[in-house]
Amino acid sequence: MMQLSDAHCNKHSLLNVMNRFIAAANNMDETIMVPSLLRDVPLEEQDSQASVSQNNNEPSFPSKQRDMYEHYLLLKSIKNDMEWGLLRREMGGSASFLEMAVKQEGPQQINGDVEDCPDLESEFHYHLHGLFGVLSKLTVQADHLTNRYKREIGGGSLLR
Repeated sequence: MMQLSDAHCNKHSLLNVMNRFIAAANNMDETIMVPSLLRDVPLEEQDSQASVSQNNNEPSFPSKQRDMYEHYLLLKSIKNDMEWGLLRREMGGSASFLEMAVKQEGPQQINGDVEDCPDLESEFHYHLHGLFGVLSKLTVQADHLTNRYKREIGGGSLLR
């Protein structure tokens, strides 16, 4: 049985990937002192991200965030969902991205018996692989947003 201390040593563990994202989001939150300065600042990586994903033969998904402020709020919301879980959202009455995804899965998989889903191991690995990929991308995005904020504030170009 793997102990918790062993999981922290393994750089490929789920706990490590989650901790890296939360640390990057916390750093972003501590660095960005005035988030409203991010309003109406476009994400500069939209075009470059599409070309990179096409080169890697991955499907490109255009960002739904119109500016850096919305992107900041999304990253912060995901971090809060990870730290506090879905129960906090349910009590507040608003739906999180995670809650909407769980509802889309359907009640048969959530409330179903083990017999209803014969290949739980492959389903687990599929979702684990996806979680690793998403958390890695979110970590990179949080770091990029933090660095861009530092660069823009240092140059004063966000202070129009």
